[in-house]
Amino acid sequence: MATTSDIRTDLFPKIEPYVSGLLVLDDLHTMYWEQSGNAAGVPVLFLHGGPGAGSSPAHRQFYDPTYYRIVIFDQRGAGRSTPLGETQDNTTSHLIRDIETLRRHLGIEGWLVFGGSWGSTLALAYGETHPERCLGFILRGIFLCRESEIDWFLYGLKNLFPEEWHTFVAPLLPSERGDILAAYRHRLMDPDPEVHMPAARAWSVYEGSCSTLLPNPKTVGYFSGDTVALGLARMEAHYFSHDIFLPKNSLLDNVDKIRSIPAIIVQGRYDAVCPIISADDLHHEWPQARYVVVNDAGHSVWEPGIQAELVKATERFKTGKL
Repeated sequence: MATTSDIRTDLFPKIEPYVSGLLVLDDLHTMYWEQSGNAAGVPVLFLHGGPGAGSSPAHRQFYDPTYYRIVIFDQRGAGRSTPLGETQDNTTSHLIRDIETLRRHLGIEGWLVFGGSWGSTLALAYGETHPERCLGFILRGIFLCRESEIDWFLYGLKNLFPEEWHTFVAPLLPSERGDILAAYRHRLMDPDPEVHMPAARAWSVYEGSCSTLLPNPKTVGYFSGDTVALGLARMEAHYFSHDIFLPKNSLLDNVDKIRSIPAIIVQGRYDAVCPIISADDLHHEWPQARYVVVNDAGHSVWEPGIQAELVKATERFKTGKL
């Protein structure tokens, strides 16, 4: 009989999609999507963070490719979807509809929903809108996008990462630092790349620098790339400025709609970007979900302990024994 120690915790080997495409969503937006793994397997949907961070090939490696039909896409304004950084017709409701459009396009009845950071936000919002389409949830680095969480990201992180915070606000005038979000959004929405790209890079590098328990130049380098930086910074400023286009506290208030669906929540104890209090609040509202705290991890999905628990979670769903 298999024991807990027998459950796989390392990433699966690199794989390539067996099919990918571009799906026209409306007159403006086109979505990149791909499938890998077992075409006849259990569907699993990966929801990337940000909003706006996009997906990467390594995200395919959390799932057993012999068992899962792995569906990955880039959300509006992110990654390989076009136009990059576009905020028009880009709201949480649009993203939820896009997921359903993709599901119907692929002929999938229901799927396991896997999302971290903003991906956990979107997973909850999608699940509470379409619970009948969700086989289960694997959520990481919980972000409920409450005012307190946004204020922490913009101001509170100074308490843990003062050097990175001073670099983050350095491009702003002293008079602008009382409303960092508005000041950055003004720059990020400027059509001139000479204005919006330095702002995007500063925002994205700030987030990347605060995402790991220990300094990780590789992570910071990833966040500094043009596509990630512009998608992430512009989309985050856009969504944060509009309270993610959802009623206050709606994600916690609607947990009853998904309470009976199997779920695993994975949270880094020292997650500075999405502090553990949000995961704790969600767990208290949803005690039926399995809650795993990784005591030696920050926010990044690539923290060794986080990575291991996520692979373990996808393996647990194969057996049905959470």
